[in-house]
Amino acid sequence: MKIAKLVEILCIAAVLFFIGCLCTKGLNWGLDFTGGVVIEVQYPEEANLERIRGDLAKSGISNAVVQNFGTTRDVSIRIQPKGEENQKDITEKVKVVVSEHDKRAQVTRSEYVGPAVGQELVVSGVIAVLLSLVILLVYIAARFEWRMATGAIISLAYDVIVVLGIFSVWGIEYDLTVLAAVLTVIGYSLNDKIVVFDRIRENARKLHKMAMVDLFNRSLTETFSRTIITSLTTIITVASLLIFGGEMIFGFSLALLIGIVFGTLSSIYVASTWPLLLGISRENLLVTEVKKDAEEISEADY
Repeated sequence: MKIAKLVEILCIAAVLFFIGCLCTKGLNWGLDFTGGVVIEVQYPEEANLERIRGDLAKSGISNAVVQNFGTTRDVSIRIQPKGEENQKDITEKVKVVVSEHDKRAQVTRSEYVGPAVGQELVVSGVIAVLLSLVILLVYIAARFEWRMATGAIISLAYDVIVVLGIFSVWGIEYDLTVLAAVLTVIGYSLNDKIVVFDRIRENARKLHKMAMVDLFNRSLTETFSRTIITSLTTIITVASLLIFGGEMIFGFSLALLIGIVFGTLSSIYVASTWPLLLGISRENLLVTEVKKDAEEISEADY
């Protein structure tokens, strides 16, 4: 905790920088949010997705999302129009590429997904994130203490802003898989914070004379090895997905990797620093336990 203030300043500076990027540059919304052309192709044999992506890129369609659906012979190609391109022009380009790839392949479906659907998904995604934060705030306030809950929510918001900010700076496509990763990061990061908070409350009952800063520092030290081991294990798995998982889950894996790294940092510093800044005391942590013990004694006497 000696460097807590320095880290907190750096975190606030990073959050302000990423908020500025999100406000000025925005996110590179994927087809799920912007709308575009969806083309389905059926191949007589198992389709080579990497080759299809390469052929489409050579023909000038570099932003295509190519994936299997149903079977390995059925391929869905989603393309976001650029400039004055329309559905007919894009479909014709894709038909040429498909024919060159395999003359027996057939385009079974071609339609335009309008931006109204995309707008609905944007609103739903924002509501999902905000609602999850509100519910977590209520839960932690009831389970621990409102100052702890405030620190947890601020750190969770920090995790989300950092992930979105990095995607904005690098211009990486933001689609529904990335949104799923952001919500996953919130749950993962919250678990770390609950473990730390539980140890802080446990030590508050045992170490009556220790100052709160030292109490928080000792609790973080005692849970540090668990935090690092858990994070490293998860990072190894997510890094494997990022390296070997392919283009389709690149955004998902990258968002998870960023979220886990910064979520671990925020669990140690941001979530635990804010309760101290808000003036939390040992009595604040013990009041719930005292009430609980009093209720148990009353029931026993009765």
